[in-house]
Amino acid sequence: MTSPLHDEGRGESAEDIRQDEESAERAAGLFYGNVNEFVTDRFIYFVQRPNAASGQVWCPEWYRHAQALSRLDSVWRAWEALRWDAGMGMSSWWLNHADPHLRALLDPVTGPFANCADGHQDPRPLPVMDPPEGLFLDQREPGGRDPFSLD
Repeated sequence: MTSPLHDEGRGESAEDIRQDEESAERAAGLFYGNVNEFVTDRFIYFVQRPNAASGQVWCPEWYRHAQALSRLDSVWRAWEALRWDAGMGMSSWWLNHADPHLRALLDPVTGPFANCADGHQDPRPLPVMDPPEGLFLDQREPGGRDPFSLD
């Protein structure tokens, strides 16, 4: 006799369905409520504190640097997703997320903290000039044509 929850067409037992539902619920739940919790509770212990000889720079006010905030938010979200993979999750997180972002974040020349070696310095955005009127069209408008397309 088969379980009343057994789906003959799909070949899944009630236990398979229960495990799938638990996995979906578990993966949807965040361990940390936000990127700041992740950085202050976990991330700062993963990274060696830069010193003068390391050629790296960190800013204690990381959240005031848009690039750093975006990168660390991405690193946190990847960690949240990959922490459930007991096999390759953390390895993938380090190789594909943490390591590349750390190289970019801590770079003393091009990183977002490059000017913060002696304490936080407010980031300066890139300079821009206003483009000629009509060069860019609002792509959200229905029927908006991209002036740079080849059609």
